[in-house]
Amino acid sequence: MKISRYKKELDYSYALGATLTWELLKYRPESVIRIYVSPSLKESAATERLFACCGELGIGVVSGEKAFNILSPKENCFVIGEFKKTEQRIGEGRHIVLVNPSDAGNLGTIARTAAGFGLENIAVVRPAVDFYDPRTIRASMGAAFHVNVEYFDSIEDYRARFPQKRLYAFMLTASVSIHDTEIREPFSLVFGNEAAGLPDEYAEFCRSVIIPHSKGIDSLNLPIAASIGMYEFTKNDFRL
Repeated sequence: MKISRYKKELDYSYALGATLTWELLKYRPESVIRIYVSPSLKESAATERLFACCGELGIGVVSGEKAFNILSPKENCFVIGEFKKTEQRIGEGRHIVLVNPSDAGNLGTIARTAAGFGLENIAVVRPAVDFYDPRTIRASMGAAFHVNVEYFDSIEDYRARFPQKRLYAFMLTASVSIHDTEIREPFSLVFGNEAAGLPDEYAEFCRSVIIPHSKGIDSLNLPIAASIGMYEFTKNDFRL
């Protein structure tokens, strides 16, 4: 059995850690290839449940240090889930659109926030970071297995698929505050690259909005801006 470090061209990836592996088993059991368990993993009720779940699903469990030495030598990691990548297509409803995201951790964090606010469809416009990178999966804390992510070669391709969407672009050059924006369904929240943001031409086909903040900073980082946008657009869904 060959164990390879993750590469984008592989058709499989890894969930590094017990929490992520549990989320994988719960939400994407059909994609699991096998589970690696470190001999250093202490026996507990949780490990018994893990083994029982794998047995019920017919998933092989491999014990040994080899996988951990190759895949996670510096992490406090005792369980690894290996899973098949699946080609995903986002459905109708509300969307998050990320244009050229370049950081795996940011993509994972945004996926987690999106799942928390019930925004389960994420469109990613290339060039972009790999959603299946284990760093993305880890940053999502398992939420990567709760959302659907589809890549598009251009924003035009996305708009052609979803012409009915009302696009709200988060831009520093916008003049309308997020607090004064009329929200119309079905909406898509559009965010740009961490360094460059969105090009000015996005204001031509999107409703451009800005998140007001003090002059103490130039801009909010991408995950924070996306979190504020998602909260503001869904806050009426979560009133106590």
